[in-house]
Amino acid sequence: MDIVVAYDIAETEGPGALRLRQIADTCEKYGERVQQSVFECRLSPERYTLLLTELEEAIHPEQDSVLIYRFAGQIQEAKTTLGRKQQHELGQPWML
Repeated sequence: MDIVVAYDIAETEGPGALRLRQIADTCEKYGERVQQSVFECRLSPERYTLLLTELEEAIHPEQDSVLIYRFAGQIQEAKTTLGRKQQHELGQPWML
């Protein structure tokens, strides 16, 4: 399944900075960063469950917000890009 994860961490210093790094690291394990706090991910149902679990453990639920959007098809079918194009599309191999 294709999803988009967007997050907003209430504080970016002190304990909030640690949560911010944990959430970013978790999202990087599962998808590709497309904006500062936005990731596109292509996941199996099992990996989706793991992502949810890791995010729930990392956030402070009274202060932080994580939004996850699931797509019926592929993200490319639902996405319109204006301005600078991404250098990499979800699901395409990276050239290193």
